[in-house]
Amino acid sequence: MGAFHAYDIRGIYNKDFDKNTVYKIGYFIPELLKTKEVLVGRDMRNSSPEIHDYLIKGLTDAGANVTDIGLSTTPLVYFGTAAKGFKASVQITASHNPREYNGLKVSRENALPVGYDAGLGTIEKWINEGKATPVASSKGIVKQLDLREEYLTFQRKYVGDISNLKIGIDISNGMASLFIKDLLPQSENIQYIFDEMDGTFPNHEANPLIPENTLALRNFVKKNKCDIGVIYDGDADRVMFIDENGEFISPDLMIALLGNFFLKGIGTSSEAKRYAKISASRNTDEKIKVLQEIRSSKAVAEYLAPMNAEVHTWKVGRAFAAPKLREIDGLFGGELAGHFYFKDFYYSDSGIMASLIILDIVSEMKRRGRTISQLISEISKYANSGEINFKIEKKQEAMTAVYNYFMNQAKPNKVMDFDGYRLEFNDWWFNIRPSNTEPYLRFLCEATSQELLEQKIAETKKVLTEFE
Repeated sequence: MGAFHAYDIRGIYNKDFDKNTVYKIGYFIPELLKTKEVLVGRDMRNSSPEIHDYLIKGLTDAGANVTDIGLSTTPLVYFGTAAKGFKASVQITASHNPREYNGLKVSRENALPVGYDAGLGTIEKWINEGKATPVASSKGIVKQLDLREEYLTFQRKYVGDISNLKIGIDISNGMASLFIKDLLPQSENIQYIFDEMDGTFPNHEANPLIPENTLALRNFVKKNKCDIGVIYDGDADRVMFIDENGEFISPDLMIALLGNFFLKGIGTSSEAKRYAKISASRNTDEKIKVLQEIRSSKAVAEYLAPMNAEVHTWKVGRAFAAPKLREIDGLFGGELAGHFYFKDFYYSDSGIMASLIILDIVSEMKRRGRTISQLISEISKYANSGEINFKIEKKQEAMTAVYNYFMNQAKPNKVMDFDGYRLEFNDWWFNIRPSNTEPYLRFLCEATSQELLEQKIAETKKVLTEFE
């Protein structure tokens, strides 16, 4: 089963999985999650209607009732799961992957993710073993639910007075188009590109982490002299940003920027004003917990420290981040991939909610005479490699070799041994971790100078040469 991964079920449809697999997944979900009520949503990919039909057939044949919310962003499914008390939900989407892909994101109660170790592996095992799927004597029923207005009401709390901003927004022909124009209506100051849902992604793939996919927005921002650019991925659970100079902003740095809203109350939205009151009454010794992942810049924690933030570092991926934020009772967090998690959003991620908050912050800072690039320059103080991929089959052996090489050079200040390794030294650090789905090692490092950064990259490449 090539479609079962650490975080979700995903692959090329009719190659890695097909409608029969989908039927069985649907059939086994009620047993796995011990519920007879399941919420279902889907994205606009061309294969999603067929997957939707076979998923629902599997669920109802197992005796479960389905609440179908139809076309939806992935965060809408999280919202519906938690707000309406469902113990199971499925969003049909391949998120940022190319058009030929599709998949299923499964959640349990409180919108907590069901990853491979939390249940998807069990379903894969049942399918591989040929576990029987007899039709229940009492089949489930399907009912429709419209969450649109309730969801928009929730999101509107984060819309501030951003009339002083000129904004370019790229929807990537994805699901954000369902809601974003209701929250940020198109105007002279708010302009959209690639704003129609289209499962063939005719303009660019819906993955903003790939530079070529942000090129159109970067050019739009520069041409139209925008203050900021916003780009969503295919299912709107991720968002990334372009500064006024047309430069891509590393998403981990936006975790730091979010501190201005949640820890200082900077902004004009009703929620910003609420957090301003909380901030004013907060005990100065009280530490507010924030979550980052193992690839995050050291600059994030350093920027947030004066705001009384206690930054926790954990594994990459929603399957790990959402439960961890809940476990530590963190206020917010984020990932290098552009996921941003919020306690106020059931400890889940929402690209639209993150963008509304960031725009509120940027608008207020503009009133104070500061641009988004200036704000980011105050956060980012290191030379960063970005993630470098090495195609290697013997991933653990290669990781261990890099680990041993640098451990023998100097004693690190900090060692993290989850999700690969992160070693922190006085003037640089690195993370090396295996891909969960491909024969790649992913390496990222950061240093106090570009010269030192290039030196450490060269040393790492030399160590890994024998494994390639």
